[in-house]
Amino acid sequence: MMPRITLLIASLHVLLFVVLSFRVVLHRRARGIGVGTGGDEAMTRKMRVHGNFSEYVPLALLMLALLELSQLAPAWIWTLGIVLLVARVLHAIGLNGSAGYSTGRFVGAATTFALLTVMALLGIWRFVLPMAL
Repeated sequence: MMPRITLLIASLHVLLFVVLSFRVVLHRRARGIGVGTGGDEAMTRKMRVHGNFSEYVPLALLMLALLELSQLAPAWIWTLGIVLLVARVLHAIGLNGSAGYSTGRFVGAATTFALLTVMALLGIWRFVLPMAL
């Protein structure tokens, strides 16, 4: 069985990752920053948006694929995948706008943490009761 839903969700996340990467590259070129942040606050935020995405999304996508392979109902996979994408977009928008508190950053981060927790619990549930859900 191929995890088709996860394939689409992962592909959309890869496109978002490429956009976030290009934002860093273009800012580096515009400001002449070779390595690090060059003390540029906007560069720091762009790098953290990209870095934070890199830290959380791969694990979430792995869990999504494993849940799909475990034959969790497609409605769950779609919901988890779309919520992850929305959370990461909100986080990116929120953190890009401000290094401090922002609603997008808070909602995106909190949703990502909640989603990872739900996926872990669903994974344990699928292990203990493989035919449930």
